[in-house]
Amino acid sequence: MTPDFDETMPAVSDDEFRAVRAASRPFSVAILRVGPNFGTPDRTNLDDPVMAVILRHAKRNLALHKAGILPVVCPIADGSGVSGVGIFTTTVDETRQILEADPAIAAGILTFEIHPTVTSPIPGATVPSAPEGQPVDRA
Repeated sequence: MTPDFDETMPAVSDDEFRAVRAASRPFSVAILRVGPNFGTPDRTNLDDPVMAVILRHAKRNLALHKAGILPVVCPIADGSGVSGVGIFTTTVDETRQILEADPAIAAGILTFEIHPTVTSPIPGATVPSAPEGQPVDRA
């Protein structure tokens, strides 16, 4: 980004900004971290015991997504100790209950923290998919 990047961005009026803020709604963001039982799973071996639980966790996330509870799921495999971020449409307490029932968390493979947040319905905002035919880096 160049120092004058902001000058090239579209203008946002105070009224437009107030309208977006007024339409904000509460969400919860969960940050998942590697837990004490994570070990070193063999990501290429789906029969690895830890990977088997992580796959159950991932399928559950997809079900939560399909139910409209978890609209954004971001797995992270960069070795930082953070294993993922999810945005839930539920309250912090409801999100805690959902996560406590997660197989990877129950098994101590992952841990979590939850933060309340709000999202603004920015017109046209979407999470882009990978371009067709382009592999997704799963590190």
